[in-house]
Amino acid sequence: MTKQLSIAVSGLHRGDNPQPGPAVIRSIRRRYPSAQIIGLSYDPLESGLFSKSDDGVDAAFLMPFPNKGPNALLERLDEIAEIYPLDMVIPCLDSEIPNYLDLSDEFKSRGIKTPLLTKKSFDRRSKENLFQLGKAAGVSVPRTIVVSDLMAAHKACEEIGFPLFLKGKQFGAGRVTSPAEVAHVFHSLMAAWGGPVIAQSAVSGSGDEYDVVGLGDGRGGLLGSCAIRKIMLTGNGKAFGGIVVADPALQESVEKIIKKLKWWGPFELEFVRGEQGHELIEMNPRFPAWTDFPSQIGCNLPAMLVDMLLSLPVAPASPCEPGRMFIRHNLDLVGDISQLAELSNGSLIRDAQPNLLQSLEPVN
Repeated sequence: MTKQLSIAVSGLHRGDNPQPGPAVIRSIRRRYPSAQIIGLSYDPLESGLFSKSDDGVDAAFLMPFPNKGPNALLERLDEIAEIYPLDMVIPCLDSEIPNYLDLSDEFKSRGIKTPLLTKKSFDRRSKENLFQLGKAAGVSVPRTIVVSDLMAAHKACEEIGFPLFLKGKQFGAGRVTSPAEVAHVFHSLMAAWGGPVIAQSAVSGSGDEYDVVGLGDGRGGLLGSCAIRKIMLTGNGKAFGGIVVADPALQESVEKIIKKLKWWGPFELEFVRGEQGHELIEMNPRFPAWTDFPSQIGCNLPAMLVDMLLSLPVAPASPCEPGRMFIRHNLDLVGDISQLAELSNGSLIRDAQPNLLQSLEPVN
């Protein structure tokens, strides 16, 4: 009898600032419909916890916040594994990944597979190092200055020129159009993410935004990718709609970055169209929230990632057809206050005996 595959996935919110987890789950279930999906959540109100469709979870557990460090993460996963022995974990939030990198040997000893990203590659694509990476790879990146205090932020803004963006170390950005706005944006980002803060010049030109999702083979090659032009944006700048594009210059930039990093696993590259062509503004070390779109048109990258982690043969994905598009829409998910109570106590298990709900202590 074949053992049921057990996969833990995080990033389950699908609201106005959607996270990738539900899209990753939906994609995996296209290839592995009987896989047992364990949701890892930081908030009992994450909407994906209440989905009963093919992007829902079989069980969910509250997790310690990433700032608690790798030991807290490992302890919690060990508790979960006592109930659901985990075959693999796919982290879907940027802030989680440093802890997973620190625990790579621990996961290996437990037989838990995670994406084989290296710390060197992860650090080289960070916001504070992206300009240097672009220069080394021959890819255009807007001028960037890394700052740690307000005085340095003012100096960097004057040097780059207005308008520009101030960006948080891991997340968040604010457009700054005058010296009067610098302090507010800088302090907000420092309070949310700590230092440093990144000052990055705004791209002059059409301003069209492009997003690329892909999967690197760890040797400098691409196993698959899909490039879109964003046609609808949320208030946070997330893609709420997009259309597949075939742009050889854009694809060349993607291939240069992945080759330079020897990237292993999922990634998202964000570009803005400027007067000199596409400029790379960000690289995220995980799938984006729209990753289920290419899965529906023949480029199922999350399922390919599972194949890679299982050491199965992986053939490169076919290119996505230009002109295919997606529009996201929202649904009302129905739950019960009892589910919220269970989640607040640490876990929600849909398919097991009730006494298992009492086997885990709440997460602090």
